[in-house]
Amino acid sequence: MKETDEQKRHKIASELLQTEKAYVSRLDLLDGVFYSRLLEEANRGSFPAEVINKIFSNISSINAFHSKFLLPELEKRMQEWTTTPRIGDILQKLAPFLKMYGEYVKNFDNAMELVKTWTERSPQFKFIIQDIQKEKVCGNLTLQHHMLEPVQRIPRYEMLLKDYLRKLPQDSLDWKDAEKSLEIISTAASHSNSAIRKMENLKKLLEIYEMLGEEEDIVNPSNELIKEGQILKLAARNTSAQERYLFLFNNMLLYCVPKFSLVGSKFSVRTRVGIDGMKIIETHNEEYPHTFQVSGKERTLELQASSEQDKEEWIKALQNTIEAFQQRNETFRNAIAKEYEDMPVEVSNAELGKRAPRWIRDNEVTMCMKCKEPFNALTRRRHHCRACGHVVCWKCSDYKAHLEYDGNKLNKVCKDCYHVIIGCRDSEEKKKKGILEIESAEVSGNSVICSFLQYMEKSKPWQKAWCVIPKQEALVLYMYGAPQVRTEKMDKMLVITFGLMYVVYRLNSTGLYICCIHLSLFN
Repeated sequence: MKETDEQKRHKIASELLQTEKAYVSRLDLLDGVFYSRLLEEANRGSFPAEVINKIFSNISSINAFHSKFLLPELEKRMQEWTTTPRIGDILQKLAPFLKMYGEYVKNFDNAMELVKTWTERSPQFKFIIQDIQKEKVCGNLTLQHHMLEPVQRIPRYEMLLKDYLRKLPQDSLDWKDAEKSLEIISTAASHSNSAIRKMENLKKLLEIYEMLGEEEDIVNPSNELIKEGQILKLAARNTSAQERYLFLFNNMLLYCVPKFSLVGSKFSVRTRVGIDGMKIIETHNEEYPHTFQVSGKERTLELQASSEQDKEEWIKALQNTIEAFQQRNETFRNAIAKEYEDMPVEVSNAELGKRAPRWIRDNEVTMCMKCKEPFNALTRRRHHCRACGHVVCWKCSDYKAHLEYDGNKLNKVCKDCYHVIIGCRDSEEKKKKGILEIESAEVSGNSVICSFLQYMEKSKPWQKAWCVIPKQEALVLYMYGAPQVRTEKMDKMLVITFGLMYVVYRLNSTGLYICCIHLSLFN
């Protein structure tokens, strides 16, 4: 037969009583076993008693309230249910005392941190907890799990009372008391729900901590996991796709590489990119669809999602995280918001060395992006400037500067970035150069003759070089990798058969090899 509302109300009241009995037994375990034994050991001097009091907060007061007041009242009412079928009046009378949970809930994060710290710091602390957890009364559950029970109890009251009100006629004598009780309990439940979410997040952080080999310090109540998942990373040079895994937190993005593991998923952190200053750019690649770019101060990544929907979810999660981070940092909000709206693809001069650039791919350019000379596989290979990300030749990238985003390490940069980073003007650098450090264009403009020559070293193939005989040193032939600026004599081809000659190789300050051939049979 279908249950009547009266029967359903009785069933809810019975459930409230049974769950209250189970809850009081858990409070006894926390207060009378864990708290008592740890405090007893602390009084022997094994660890500070103050730490134990901070961990368990006001658990003794909570236990006393439920075991001496609420539970006896509910037991008495269920015995009198036939004559007094109501629970609203009891809850309305005792609900204000539930405000004591505020202290416990506020202290919960700190309590979890203290348990973790002292488990690692004190062998005796750890032994007592593990010894109690082995007892049958614990049900193979940890101290942290039992400490969560008081936080979960208030939302349980709220749920049962809402269900009770739905089965209660509005003209019932118990309606006003039940409604007022729900109002008080709902306020307390909102704080408990927040603590529950934090606890669930903390448990997830511990799982990720183990996945990362317990090497990354991420277990912190202030860290919140936003999103995680597999993704492909496009290589900067050849666009090959590499399998990677991302963990997005409220303050950082962990870019990880999967590790072989027989038990569970394991990852190695390749890069930690901070949310501060991060920018997200949607990219378009015909060969590799669903791509987007994450540009951070520490590194710039071009990633490929599994589908368009997956891409949109990642971009939305990243952008929401960035916006939330900006709101928490009001001091920098305006400056960061402006940078976020602009979202330049290339690093500005003001950010050179401070932000990781996006590398231009090798296959996107055919000539040096600085001197415009064509690339080839032998004498003019491709290199990347670590400051601006441009593809340049070896001559244009043969400078080094300290880059802030890479821990102020020396990195290879192009000439233009070098001057911006160190604040040196081009004219100032020229004053310091000797004859072998001056660019080929400058020497070619003041030469007896200049042109391309083919030359060959022992057991090596013929190579083409730009050769110059300067006016001030008529017996010296300078060989450069390229003319840089074409001169009026460039169209002449000079073929010389050398007799005895003295060859000297020197390396200039930019790393450019110049072959100085002192001619003995040249007029």
